[in-house]
Amino acid sequence: MEYDVLVVGAGAAGLMTAIVAGGRGRRVLVVDHANRPGKKILMSGGGRCNFTNTGTTPGHFISANPHFCKSALARYTPWDFIAMVDRHRIAWHEKSPGQLFCDDSSKQIVRMLLDECAAAGVRVETSCPLSNVRATTDGFVGETPLGHVRAASLVVATGGLSIPSLGASGFGYALAEQFGHSILPLRAGLVPLTLSGKHQERYDGLAGVALPVEARVPGASFHDAMLFTHRGLSGPAILQVSSYWEAGADLRLDLLPGLDAAQALREGRVERPGVELKTLLSSLLPRRFAERLCEVWLPNRPMRQYRDAELNAIGAQLADWPVVASGTEGYRTAEVTLGGVDTDEVSSTTMMSRRQPNLYFVGEVLDVTGHLGGYNFQWAWASGHAAGLAV
Repeated sequence: MEYDVLVVGAGAAGLMTAIVAGGRGRRVLVVDHANRPGKKILMSGGGRCNFTNTGTTPGHFISANPHFCKSALARYTPWDFIAMVDRHRIAWHEKSPGQLFCDDSSKQIVRMLLDECAAAGVRVETSCPLSNVRATTDGFVGETPLGHVRAASLVVATGGLSIPSLGASGFGYALAEQFGHSILPLRAGLVPLTLSGKHQERYDGLAGVALPVEARVPGASFHDAMLFTHRGLSGPAILQVSSYWEAGADLRLDLLPGLDAAQALREGRVERPGVELKTLLSSLLPRRFAERLCEVWLPNRPMRQYRDAELNAIGAQLADWPVVASGTEGYRTAEVTLGGVDTDEVSSTTMMSRRQPNLYFVGEVLDVTGHLGGYNFQWAWASGHAAGLAV
């Protein structure tokens, strides 16, 4: 079988590459070892797919080269993708500022991409692993269950290591290394943090309790919800900061973001002098958590018995609460993989390898990782669009 373009991976970035290349008249084959296309799309956003973020900027991405993503993002914007969604009459809504979701189901996004592929003459084959890939004088050749495939251009759109239950593997990284590329250190991102020992025991029984926090590590902070789990901490604020956290890093929480905690406690003493600290804190924080704070860390007595200095100290503690995480839940639940193919070895305009002619990398396999909230999908669309114009 002979094609102009062979795309490895039928996820967001691979399908977008195929759509754009097929629309240019290229003969495109997309292969994926999974049994259906777009598996990660299907499970994203609680099954409604947070398909883009209208506030996307290069600052929402983590990469050893923060400038790499700028060209592709500028040339294919969230509004370009929204136009495709609207053309297919898929209803959507804005959940949080900038975060767009399908009203109905993420299946609609996968169906849209496959319909676009069909319209562009793209062939998509699932349960079709690629192996024994090698370069030839006029492109690449590889083996599939369908037989040998020859293609002038090869696009690696295999994603990262996140959520292996959906078929994630390191195949794309191995392919990159085969053709002389460096892989920057890989680790799980947008992932819950785990606690252990006394640090877990002190929060035992709080699973399911959620509250708004500002989570901080050196160089990054995020104001969003936090959720206690049976094994540690999750929720958007923790997922966001996890991409910047490394073992041993100083992690702090403002448990009352946007509030001067010391002032609130002093005012509470004036208004409710007879109530205990845990009762007052229960009006500012989830009750179970407030009670636990006073059982383990904070002195609990009637408010009238506290001096200003004590309340100021408690307020400062609540605004800078230390958390000693032991690790993360790992790739099993991580939404993304940090690190990947070194972008210094890839053209930011075309996504083509600087090591091997006509070899392209798109999406998560590259060392470009977005924040939570639709940014990783926008990178998939933008990088796929850039490659699709070039292959």
